[in-house]
Amino acid sequence: MEYIESVHNDQIKMAIKLQTKKYQTKSGSYFLEGPHLIEEAVKAGVALKQLFITENHQDDHIVKQFYDQSIMISDQVANHLAATETNQGMFAIAPIPDVSLPAQLTGGWLLLDAVQDPGNVGTMIRTADAAGFAGVIIGVGTAWPFNPKVVRAMQGSQFHLRLVQAPMADAIKQLQAEQAPVYGTLVNDAAVDYRTIQPTATFGLIIGNEGAGMDPALSSQTTANLVIPIPGHAESLNAAIAAGILMFHFVA
Repeated sequence: MEYIESVHNDQIKMAIKLQTKKYQTKSGSYFLEGPHLIEEAVKAGVALKQLFITENHQDDHIVKQFYDQSIMISDQVANHLAATETNQGMFAIAPIPDVSLPAQLTGGWLLLDAVQDPGNVGTMIRTADAAGFAGVIIGVGTAWPFNPKVVRAMQGSQFHLRLVQAPMADAIKQLQAEQAPVYGTLVNDAAVDYRTIQPTATFGLIIGNEGAGMDPALSSQTTANLVIPIPGHAESLNAAIAAGILMFHFVA
């Protein structure tokens, strides 16, 4: 097994670059950090392109499975690769899956309209996974799902559901072609209490930008716009919290 002890090694430099969208898009790959995420990838049948491990992981079953793709690294290199304070001694390069819009959409779909905070995006994807959604559609202006912060927040959920990058209008049109309702979250006079809506097998749910909310232009294309009643004094809910409430309502 090859051993790398210098942070200036070309393979290590490339791994660092794979934490940026530019190089992810160019190579079709992204970076995973930590045994948990890598284990989830392996369980999902992902063919890892490269595995970097410190000496204490050399007998791990994942290393045995991907021995030809494995490279041992020094603790110094591991610390250099780690985005967290304490490196976990295992890193991988994984292929970015197909993010194109499918010809058919069935099941529950979360549509993210210009949701910019990577933590929110990752949390919503993880919650959609927990709620049994079929996938998440990443709209224009939404944080790239393979951004390292989004990847950490997803906690492996990207391996359990479909991630799609497409304009909101295209996604809505596709859902409407399936005669599926599409629900918005624009708070206006026409908005209805989400609890009055009956769940259906296939549907879309739009969550808008943290500050500006959903694009008002999309409201004309939605079946209904939903509101979550707030009995307390808070002005609004965090976008990820609101998304979680609505998602679990629709799969109840």
